Amino acid sequence: MSLGEEGATLRAMAHPIRLQIMALLTGASMTAAEVARELDLTHANASYHLRSLLSGGLIVLAGEEKIRGGVAKRYRYDAARDRPPQSPEEKGSLYAALGHELIRRSALGRWSAADGPPAPGLLGDGEFWIDPKTWRELHSTIATALRDLHEAARPAHTPGTIRTSTTVAMFEMESPDER
Repeated sequence: MSLGEEGATLRAMAHPIRLQIMALLTGASMTAAEVARELDLTHANASYHLRSLLSGGLIVLAGEEKIRGGVAKRYRYDAARDRPPQSPEEKGSLYAALGHELIRRSALGRWSAADGPPAPGLLGDGEFWIDPKTWRELHSTIATALRDLHEAARPAHTPGTIRTSTTVAMFEMESPDER
């Protein structure tokens, strides 16, 4: 990846709205107007963020359609085409952005149900010392589960679906003796 492409990707990830847009575009392709309505943005603001995501290679153009005499572009996030962050700066920016997004989403958490048992949740966190073979196996298992979630995603507000949040951050760490 060239320095210019890496910069575009970093800029695309630098805004919290863009992570929300990518989440919306996982379940369905959407136009700027549809993104604007869903996230309560102006059309111009949604278009700006979509262009940033597109130039950063984080979303793809999914087609065009004629709307009231004009042409609207449809965008989609394609997890199958996703590439992991490459540089240390890109990785750090993405993990920090995901941390902020988790804070936003947790404020929307359904921690109990008025008409039944608490809504299910799962939380795990830790710094683990694991042998490399087990690490690779677990990493692969969780990566497969994430792909399954992306493939199962439906458009926002689809009848019979529930809104969920999944954030996974797995990475190797330096050990104290490596410093």
